[in-house]
Amino acid sequence: MGTPAPGSGKLPDTLPPLREELTLHANAPTADGSPAWVLQDPVRNLFFRIDWLVFEILARWHVGAPGRILDALARETTLQASESDMRQVLDFLRTNELLALAGAPGNAWLLEQKNRRKQRWWQTLIHNYLFFRLPLFFPDRWLERALPWVEPFFRRGFFLLTALALFTGVIAVIRQWEPFVATLVDTFSWQGLAHYGLTLVVVKFLHELGHAFTAKRYGCRVPTMGVAFLVLFPMAYTDVNETWKLPDHRQRLLVGSAGIITELVVAAWATLAWALLPDGALRSAAFLLATTTWVNTVAINLSPFLRFDGYFILMDWLQMPNLHPRAFALARWHLRESLFGTGEPPPEHLPAGRRRGLILFAYLVWIYRLVVFLGIALLVYHMFAKVLGIVLFAVEIFWFLLRPILRELGTWRRRWHELRQGRRWRRSCGLLAGLLLLCLVPWRVQVGGVAMLRPAQSFPLVTPVAAQVLALPVAAGGTVDAGAPLMVLASPELASQQSAAAARVQALGWQVAGAGFDPEWRNRQLVMQQELAVAQAQREGLAREQARLAPLAPFAGRLLDLPPDLAPGQWVAPKQRLGVLVDPSAWLVETYLGEQEIERIATGAGGRFFPETPGKPVRALRVLRIDRDATRVLPEPMLAAPHGGEILTRERNGQLFPDRALYRVTLTVDDGEGLTHAERGHAVINAAPRTLFGEFLKNAAGVLIRESGF
Repeated sequence: MGTPAPGSGKLPDTLPPLREELTLHANAPTADGSPAWVLQDPVRNLFFRIDWLVFEILARWHVGAPGRILDALARETTLQASESDMRQVLDFLRTNELLALAGAPGNAWLLEQKNRRKQRWWQTLIHNYLFFRLPLFFPDRWLERALPWVEPFFRRGFFLLTALALFTGVIAVIRQWEPFVATLVDTFSWQGLAHYGLTLVVVKFLHELGHAFTAKRYGCRVPTMGVAFLVLFPMAYTDVNETWKLPDHRQRLLVGSAGIITELVVAAWATLAWALLPDGALRSAAFLLATTTWVNTVAINLSPFLRFDGYFILMDWLQMPNLHPRAFALARWHLRESLFGTGEPPPEHLPAGRRRGLILFAYLVWIYRLVVFLGIALLVYHMFAKVLGIVLFAVEIFWFLLRPILRELGTWRRRWHELRQGRRWRRSCGLLAGLLLLCLVPWRVQVGGVAMLRPAQSFPLVTPVAAQVLALPVAAGGTVDAGAPLMVLASPELASQQSAAAARVQALGWQVAGAGFDPEWRNRQLVMQQELAVAQAQREGLAREQARLAPLAPFAGRLLDLPPDLAPGQWVAPKQRLGVLVDPSAWLVETYLGEQEIERIATGAGGRFFPETPGKPVRALRVLRIDRDATRVLPEPMLAAPHGGEILTRERNGQLFPDRALYRVTLTVDDGEGLTHAERGHAVINAAPRTLFGEFLKNAAGVLIRESGF
């Protein structure tokens, strides 16, 4: 009988032999307690974890015939294997190139695998740009010789001594807290950043040595150490793949956490060193080791969302190899079930609590990677020249973000006939249609922002100098006609200055008039005329200040905001606000909108004002005018975020500058009945309809046009 070609789906009469160099290692039991093994491919330094059934099949692989292997399993074990199980094992071995294939069919299969792995030049370039490794050391023999020297660092006594050093160092830092904080501030410089970079290189080398020595201590081979580049960002790495053959998962857990433990130990001793060393370069290096480096390792290496130390630690702690792929498979299954409800079984059977945890973990990984890869893409865009930056940005967005989404959508398209049989696909299609309508229907017919309601006319009463209140002809809240006195103040100091100014004007006037009779005055006639002009200007200025002590109402209105304790005979400080005269017949609302919002409104458009104070009525508005120039300085502090508003500003020289271009919009209040005071709120203005999708396209086009200016 003929031998089926590889991949034909039919079991051959005689099984191809396994590769002779493969080795098998006992491994920790699986989560359900069943035994497990690791199959090692030493040529490629790859490891495959297999279960009990696969082990028993491989143990009888030399029998050669699938039927005889199945009979032996039924006779010698309690396992119930089928031809389907044999076919899956054969496909697994063939796909991972663990078989010694010979003859024309085998050669054709190997050639097909080679051609399948062959990439075009641009694919090779993209792969090497996104991630590649650069081996620098082959440390296995050196680690073997050096292991006895570092063995004391693995003992319990050293860790107890490290804990004592950390405790002593923390106490010393607390007692020298001010110099410690001052050192932290001094590191924020170019020289400090250079020292930090050098220290980080040293610490990361120690970090990788921690992995290497721990793996070597458990008898594993460490073939290479070097630098891996993720989107051109360097990261040290150590090849400790042989830890997969360790039978105890706790040993793998210690190897995975050895780098972080090493950095924390270095930080503990560096804390004590900083407290004991004198000022100088060594103390600065100890400070960096004690602070920023271990924070870096905890924030990055301990994260389980990327394939850093934290991922392998979590994987060994949960005893779940290939944690990310398994969690992603469960999350994709959960997503399909939530959307379509086909009732398919999960990819693997796990306890309900663990399954929910892995699904949540997968979603968190996706969100984390979305944020991280977007940030990396933006950083790469700004680091390179415009053209290259745009290309690299597009490559990363496609490869890391769009490619997985398109791949999943392609799976839905291929399985659409099955998915549409589910009980939820109509609901999902309805939700999708609703989202499309939300994006395509122009339902956004209003714009708005934080606003200030105030009288159209107001006249603040501010004392020019320190003065005494003589009379208050108008009570608080009282009405007053135009030209009527609002209050009467007196300032003896101002009166004295007026008298002195009048006397000086009179004296200089006599001197100028008598210059024709006195030779000395005649020589100084021009100077005296200038002095007389200055004295007259001073007298007029003091007269205006005196007039401000008896202000008259410039328009008819109501006097508000008088201090409750203000009474005749009381003294008031200079520049003190004593009240405000408002015209209650006309009120305005001022708001500030961005450029996109301004384009959608016009003079005469209606709107509404929603007061910030609960219970107050909503006021109808009408757009009076729209400023065509952006507001450079925000005149109303109450609208700024530091004062409880919503407009983001920066304060400089006592003035508030908006963070983005804003345009003032002034609106009239249709009915101002009952209004007495200015107040803050929100203005909503009727605007031209706009769709979410249209706004997105416009913003995207604006960004492209702006960023494409080479």
